[in-house]
Order: sequence, then structure tokens, then C-alpha cells
Amino acid sequence: MVWKPNVTVASVLEREGRFLLVEEDTEFGVCYNQPAGHLECGESLVHAVIRETLEETGYVLRPEYLIGIYNCRNERREVTYLRFAFGGLISAHDAQRRLDEGIRAVHWLTLDEVRRREAQHRSPLVLSCIEDWLAGRRYPLDLLHHCTWAG
Repeated sequence: MVWKPNVTVASVLEREGRFLLVEEDTEFGVCYNQPAGHLECGESLVHAVIRETLEETGYVLRPEYLIGIYNCRNERREVTYLRFAFGGLISAHDAQRRLDEGIRAVHWLTLDEVRRREAQHRSPLVLSCIEDWLAGRRYPLDLLHHCTWAG
């Protein structure tokens, strides 16, 4: 069996002391998460976080930095996630955009509201990413390189 992690991206966006989270239907019930999703074949990490943020929230993200890289194992599901969390600015919002299937609502929540919903977080990474944001973790995007070649 070939093992590989699931590579995901997430955006950690804060506005006036509130954090952007999506409320979504999952196989485990309703959960809260940052706008996040899987890296698609041939896609750069930066393009993936822009796409996922737009698809799940209608907000257009302009990534400015990497907040952290997280290796998280879900033993019950036997899945490992390698998450790249980004921060940046919102440059636009399409309130009429149809959001991804399963997204119930988009919320701007205070840290206290996020913590009160911790039992409903999609993973422990939701709070970890916010805490890293609050700790001032910001890394330049030029740490990341996207490469393709014909072989």
C-alpha cells in the first residue's frame, strides 16, 4: 500500500477581531472550519487557497503570507493531513455567489465564539491556525515554489 498525506490549504482571515469560518455539513454532522480544501492536481498552493476561499465563502483572497504548515493525523479515519494555512487581505466579495455544496453559512466569529464551538471544529487545526495567527506567525510566500516539468 502506498501512503500519502492529503494536502490541504486554509485561509485564516481576521476582520475587526472576528475570524472567518464556514459552517458545513460533514459525515460527522455540522462542523466549523476555516475556508479550506484539497490541493488539486497541477495547482499551486497559493492558487488553491484563493480558489477554496472563493468557493466556500464568496470572498476573494489576496494571500500575503504563510501562517504555518501543519501535519495532523486522524487515527480514527487513518488519514494524515498536511495543511498549509495562509493569511492575507480580502479584495472583494460576491454575496450572490453559489457556495460549495455542504456549506450552510459563512460566519465572522470572535475568538470566544470560535472557542465555544470547539467541539464542532472540523479538526484541532481550526483553533491552532487562529492561535498561530494571533501569535504573529507570518512567513513570506516566497518560501513556496511551484514547479512543473515535462519529465
